[in-house]
Amino acid sequence: MVGEGVMHECLQHPAVEAVLLINRKPSGFSHPKLKEIVHTDFYNFSAIENQLAGYNACFFCLGVSSVGMSEQEYYRVTYTLTLHVASTLSRLNPEMTFCYVSGAGTDSSEKGRFRWARVKGKTENELTRLPFKQVFNFRPGFIKPTRYLKNANKYYQYIGWLFPLGRALYPSGFCTMEELGKAMINSARQGYEKPILEGTDIIELARRQPVSGIRESFT
Repeated sequence: MVGEGVMHECLQHPAVEAVLLINRKPSGFSHPKLKEIVHTDFYNFSAIENQLAGYNACFFCLGVSSVGMSEQEYYRVTYTLTLHVASTLSRLNPEMTFCYVSGAGTDSSEKGRFRWARVKGKTENELTRLPFKQVFNFRPGFIKPTRYLKNANKYYQYIGWLFPLGRALYPSGFCTMEELGKAMINSARQGYEKPILEGTDIIELARRQPVSGIRESFT
């Protein structure tokens, strides 16, 4: 859901020149700005490395729930895979902005009670040490999906009515898919004051207009 929603915002945004989508299977999407690579092994990008250079930003939206997964498999998918992709991209694109979709409650100390939060925290911490231009870790909570997109989780249709109430009572825990996508785009265009963005930071950054003199287009 997040990957599709962020892609949608990028394709609609006038400052985005081109989007490269890397998937394990064809997405079925078509757009003049969009190029897609179907690649099944995200632990080995050697076969497609020559197509990954020249990009200003990576919006990394891949992720899984820890429910029902062994500790080793969750670590492999969440930490090992993410760091492999990020390490490859930092080598090919040292001026790249890397945006990682983490999650509310992530544990930066890596010592907390919840396994998933520790692994996410370790992933965030290691990403910030890579030689990117800048790294931003996004920690959304409840995300209201964009209407008419096909990959919205079905449970949102049953609890979507909670969004206005949750946003009013606890704005840091509730953002829209549009806000998340626009915030990621704006982070690549103009940066942000801190590397970890909670819900209120996402909302704030999504609303910002570019400052004068900033590069107006990117890929």
